[in-house]
Amino acid sequence: MNTLPRIGWIGVGRMGLPMAGFIIKAGYPLAAFSRNPASRNKLVSQGANEATSIAQCAAAADVVFSSISDDAALRQVALGPQGVLASIRRGAVFADTSTVSVEVSAEIDKEAARRGVAYLRLPISGNAASAQKGEVTALVSGPEAAWNTARPVVETFSKVQVYLGSGEEARYMKLVINTMVVNLAQGMAEAFALGRKAGLDWKLMLDTIGQSTISSPWLKAKVALMKARDFTPTMTTRLILKDLDLILSAARGNDVPMPLTAITRQLMQSAVGEGYGEDDYMSAVKLVEKQSGLSTDTVK
Repeated sequence: MNTLPRIGWIGVGRMGLPMAGFIIKAGYPLAAFSRNPASRNKLVSQGANEATSIAQCAAAADVVFSSISDDAALRQVALGPQGVLASIRRGAVFADTSTVSVEVSAEIDKEAARRGVAYLRLPISGNAASAQKGEVTALVSGPEAAWNTARPVVETFSKVQVYLGSGEEARYMKLVINTMVVNLAQGMAEAFALGRKAGLDWKLMLDTIGQSTISSPWLKAKVALMKARDFTPTMTTRLILKDLDLILSAARGNDVPMPLTAITRQLMQSAVGEGYGEDDYMSAVKLVEKQSGLSTDTVK
C-alpha cells in the first residue's frame, strides 16, 4: 500500500487557500501555516493540521509549498533561521508557487542544494477565480526527479502542468505571460474608451469582442467582468506593479528593450494614483475613461 506524501503549505491567500484546499480534498495529509491565524483556520476547517510556525510546517513534510507575495517574503520564508530550508529534512522537496525575481530564486536554489533539498520553481498562471476552479496552469522548473515526486500533488489543483527545464525557466515563463497579460489589459482599456467615445453600445461592443477572432478564455473572462463593471480584484493594480517591476528588471538583465511595458508600468502607477490601487488591474479601463472625459460609473 502506497503512503501519500505529507504536505506542508505556507501562505493562505487568494491563491494559496483554494490550491491547498484541492490537495486536502484529494486525501493528502496537509499542515498549513499562515502568519494570520484566521487565514490558516480556513484550511484547518477543511481538514488541514494547523502549524503555528514555518519550522513546524516544514519539519514533518515530504513536500512543502509556499504561496506568498514577493521577494522579501519568500527570502524570509525560505532562508530565515526558522525558515523552510533550515527546517525541512534532507531529500524533501520545496516548491514555491509565487511570482518572484530570478535573482532571489537562484539564491534559494543555491542554499537548497547546500542543504540537500530539491527546489522547484512553480509559479502559477491564473488568478483567484481560476484557482477556485482548479483551472490554473502550473509552470515548473527545477530537478526533474523532484517534479516527478510533486506532480501528482500539483495535478490536484491545476488543469495544465508544463515542465520547462532544470533551472529558472519557469520564473522567466511567468514573466513572459504576465508581460502579455498586462499590456493587453492596457490595450483593451484604450480600445474600450475609443468604442465608447465613438458611440458603440458598451455591452454589444464587449459581446462582439468576445466572439471575435482575438478571443481567448482569459479575454472572455475579462469581458464578462467588464460588462458588469466588476473591478473586484483577481490581482490588484498595486500588486501588478510588482510584476511589472520584475519584468522590467529581467529585461534590463537580458538587454531587452521593452518600451511598451515601461509605459504600461507608468499608466498602472497612474491608476494607483487615481485611487484604483486595490481594484483589479483592469481598472486601467477607468483610468482611460477618465482621461477621455467619459463617466466611470454609468455606461451605456
